[in-house]
Amino acid sequence: MATHSIATEIDIAASPERVWQVLTDWRRYPEWNPFIVGLHGRHEAGARLVATLHPPGGRRLTFRPRLSEFAAGSLMAWRGKLLVAGLLNGEHRFRLEALDGGGTRLHHGEDFSGLLLPLIGDGLLERAHQGFLQMNQALKRRCEALASQATA
Repeated sequence: MATHSIATEIDIAASPERVWQVLTDWRRYPEWNPFIVGLHGRHEAGARLVATLHPPGGRRLTFRPRLSEFAAGSLMAWRGKLLVAGLLNGEHRFRLEALDGGGTRLHHGEDFSGLLLPLIGDGLLERAHQGFLQMNQALKRRCEALASQATA
C-alpha cells in the first residue's frame, strides 16, 4: 500500500504549557489558524472530532476523524479516512518538545496511506504541506504574542 509522510517542525519562544493551551483551544482556531479553520470534539482519546481544513489554494474539506492519542501537554493525534478505511487514511499528529531556555519545538506531521494515494497527485500533498507550514507560523505568532503579553 502506498504511503506518504509530511513532517514539519518549528521552534516557538513560549513554554510548552502556553503552546499546548493555544493548540487545544479549538474554538479559537478560526481567530488565528489559516489551515485548520474548525475543530470540534472532546479532548480525550477515542473521541470523534469534526475538522474543517482549508488547504492553500484548495477548497474547504470537513471530515470526522477520531482522536487516537491525547497526552495532555505533549501529544495529540487523530486518524481519519476517506469514505472507508483503506481508500485514503491519514494520521495527523502534534508533539511538543521542551527546549532549553523555556521554548518549545512543535513537531507537526501526517502519515497518509491507502489505495487512492497514488491517484490524488502531488499537488494535494504539497498544498497540505504548505498548510502545515502556514499553521506552524500562525501558532508561533500567537503563542509568542501571548507570552510577551504575559511578561509585559
